Amino acid sequence: MKPGKVLLIDDEDELRQSTAQALDLAGFAVEHFATAERALDLVGFGFKGIVITDIRMPGMDGLSLMNRIHALDRDIPVILFTGHGEVQLAVRAMREGAFDFIEKPFPSGQLTEIAARALDYRRLVLENRVLRAAAGQSDDLEQRMLGRSNAMIDLRRKVRTVGPTDADVLIVGPTGSGKEVAARALHDLSSRAQKPFIAINCAALPANLIESELFGHEAGAFPGAMRARFGKFEHAQGGTILLDEIGSMPLDVQGKLLRVIQERIITRLGSNEPLPLDVRFLATSKTDLSKDVAEGRFRSDLLYRLNVITLEVPPLEDRREDIPLLFMQLVTEAASRYRRDPVAVPPHVIAALSERKWPGNVRELRNAADRYALDLGLPFTGEENSAPDGGKRLAERVADFERSIIENALRAHGGRIRPVYETLGLSRKSLYEKMQKHGIDRRQFLLEPGAEVE
Repeated sequence: MKPGKVLLIDDEDELRQSTAQALDLAGFAVEHFATAERALDLVGFGFKGIVITDIRMPGMDGLSLMNRIHALDRDIPVILFTGHGEVQLAVRAMREGAFDFIEKPFPSGQLTEIAARALDYRRLVLENRVLRAAAGQSDDLEQRMLGRSNAMIDLRRKVRTVGPTDADVLIVGPTGSGKEVAARALHDLSSRAQKPFIAINCAALPANLIESELFGHEAGAFPGAMRARFGKFEHAQGGTILLDEIGSMPLDVQGKLLRVIQERIITRLGSNEPLPLDVRFLATSKTDLSKDVAEGRFRSDLLYRLNVITLEVPPLEDRREDIPLLFMQLVTEAASRYRRDPVAVPPHVIAALSERKWPGNVRELRNAADRYALDLGLPFTGEENSAPDGGKRLAERVADFERSIIENALRAHGGRIRPVYETLGLSRKSLYEKMQKHGIDRRQFLLEPGAEVE
């Protein structure tokens, strides 16, 4: 059997089952689904597999699924099924990052050949990430949780320590700071990485159906329950459940949740049969839950059960030194997503970004990066109303531009010298001379204390 997993999504039952059978006979480990949403629960940054999906499906279509997957990890291969007359759509999808497409009807041998190539590609991607980490280069976690501030270095250390365990974790931080990114990283570092990651927005659960959504129900459990239904907890079996903004969960449901977390047992509505639950619980909160406990909005016993391990994700205001690095990456990602040429970020823009307050945190910074990549400007930098160079002489402008290029390259490579001079086409000596000329200290760009800089 080939290493890695194939997720197959197609709403046509007969075609999906026959395709899954052909892939299974060819030695692939296949899971197949009728809807795209089910497959998303199994995909993450460390996913060791590929996705094969039809383009035309009710609900989330194949292109939307591909974009959601690539938002998690750009290097997960997605293969698309196309019908007659959809080839132009598939070609557009290839330009947007699809690995390949195949037109229906197709011989099974053609699909297995493409799937084998895609799995080989994915295996090489994951192996190269491990090798880069072993060579002292930035690892996956540093790319996902960027920052050289002490707060981010400490947060990554804790995520690396706690991730491989089965410990339940409470993640606190303001809106938009990256709490779900930290939760995804914990899941991907665990032995549950190939199992579902189910994120539940506690604030969005319908009040009259919240227990059914979480625990499931039997047929006839309440008016309108025509057939039995799995709840979100059962869907996460073997994987991880993220209870997003748990402080908004009603008090009566909190009591039932406490029992589930303590005993790892659930009971569907309308049933007396307990079902064992093998999951890991993660929870996030943007508020201080101890204050909610004092004000009677949150159960103290549930808080004590969840906060055995607490991770704090800092707001951008507390790690301003990370803003340039974050903005540079977000602009690069936005330019790629919108199929634009790479965008240079001059020093006066970086300075303005670093001085600005970001109440929306990384989410707000991402919106600004999207705007900048689309050449819509950033009004708060003043660049739309005045000359950015302030009347400087040409030599000064050239020096500023050269300094910004070198500093940006050092940020991108975590302060390591060799990839910088190789990327810029300089000798080591020339790079050192230019750094000395512009007063650039490479130690300012190290991602971790004591990291390798050569």
